[in-house]
Amino acid sequence: MLVFQAALSLRLSNTAFQDEALYLAAGHAELSHLLHGGPKPVNYAAYFSGAPQLYPLFAAAVDQEFGLSGARMLSLLAMLSTSALLYSFTRRLFNERVGLAAAALFSVVQSTIVMGNIATYDAPALFLLALATWIVVRTASMAAPTVLLAAPVVVLAVGVKYAAGLYVPTIVALSLLAALPFQHSKAFLRPLLLVPSIAGGLALGLYNTRLVAGVRHTTTHRHHGADSTLFLLQQSLSWGGLLFIAAVGGAISYVRRSRMNESPLAAGLGSPTRSQRAFLGLLLCTTALLAPAYQMYLGTVVSLFKHVGFGLLFVAPLAGLGMTRLIGAHFRHPHVGIALWTVTLCLGLSQAQWRFTTWPDSSALIRTISPHVNGKGHYLSSTPEVPAYYLRGRSTHRQWQGVFGMEYTDVAKKRYTGDAAYRAALHNGEFDLVVLDGSTNPRLNDVIANDLYSNPKYRPLANVPFRITSNDLRHHMLGDATAGWHSGRYQIWKKR
Repeated sequence: MLVFQAALSLRLSNTAFQDEALYLAAGHAELSHLLHGGPKPVNYAAYFSGAPQLYPLFAAAVDQEFGLSGARMLSLLAMLSTSALLYSFTRRLFNERVGLAAAALFSVVQSTIVMGNIATYDAPALFLLALATWIVVRTASMAAPTVLLAAPVVVLAVGVKYAAGLYVPTIVALSLLAALPFQHSKAFLRPLLLVPSIAGGLALGLYNTRLVAGVRHTTTHRHHGADSTLFLLQQSLSWGGLLFIAAVGGAISYVRRSRMNESPLAAGLGSPTRSQRAFLGLLLCTTALLAPAYQMYLGTVVSLFKHVGFGLLFVAPLAGLGMTRLIGAHFRHPHVGIALWTVTLCLGLSQAQWRFTTWPDSSALIRTISPHVNGKGHYLSSTPEVPAYYLRGRSTHRQWQGVFGMEYTDVAKKRYTGDAAYRAALHNGEFDLVVLDGSTNPRLNDVIANDLYSNPKYRPLANVPFRITSNDLRHHMLGDATAGWHSGRYQIWKKR
């Protein structure tokens, strides 16, 4: 099962996505600062969605030796470990068959496949959440203090990606529900130990770092978008709806009947009461709704497909239970389970393939601009993270300016912001190279391009074509990788 999951992830291929490029470039800067001292080019902690001293630093160390493929292999290892942990704690919550079914379903959804081959915070954060969940379930029949082993793992997960904090209450509640059949009233001691330990670890981490601004910018005070609630609901259903429906069916069936003789060892396992089973089903199903609900509140689809995957980790055990109940005792209806897994696989394959075609292959661009980049220039790019990563030996992140806001002060000490800042900078020949892709912030792209056409200080250097699928997800409700292809081009200008 894990080999198959690895094959699904490794079949995806493209150059670095801008988030990957940003985190790895930041990691290299943090690594250089750690080893050689000196100032960092950018205050990454102010706007990163995770501590830049954790995943980016580690991923950059791997990238330095093995390149982007090595950094992506870290994510693959994390996702394979997540699936293995999911199987293990599901087997302990229910039984062997349910554990296998849960892992089989989780391993083929879009979120799992994509996160297994993209070098971002998400895979290691999800692995740490899975590890913490495994600890609270594995120690359910042990002495209460053993649950404290999960506390540093939870704190580290939140440090790696702040949004992982959304799932901390679920882990705490699960520490109680998993222990109730074994510990009875003594089980209530476990969350009483776990909550202050986690809270203390998080408070200590924030006190000793400068991460508060990043937490506010990316999580607690994130800017609201314009995506409709209906659209976000449709996307969430297309990416995780099938597992969620199977999980709801599994939860209802579990409340009605604890065991169906799926395992010959079932009689020797702890038997939760009907109310405990109901609370467990409600807890896990509700957890799957947290990320979609929060992003509906924010009105943004950005990163939703990955955050849906976080919820699927917790709902997968119930989905596996639902699958085994559909199959029935003694494999009476295996074709139903096969159909459920096959549909999940087909959706996951097409959605993941489409996901890796929504950004352009930048290899030709990098070859074109590489001879014109050095450590002294100033460069404007639609996606500055990508050239900053690939050309980090020639330039630093500070030398690259993006198209989502700028401040500029000219030689007369006059300060400009917004569109006026770009116009003034171009008028004064501030940028040695300008790279526009036509699709990132199209309005400002047109403003800059129109200014360049009439600017005698710049000359066209090259047009580099690329081909991507439409980034409008409304046209890809089921992730059709063949629909919406369109061609674009990088327009490159060089200062005369």
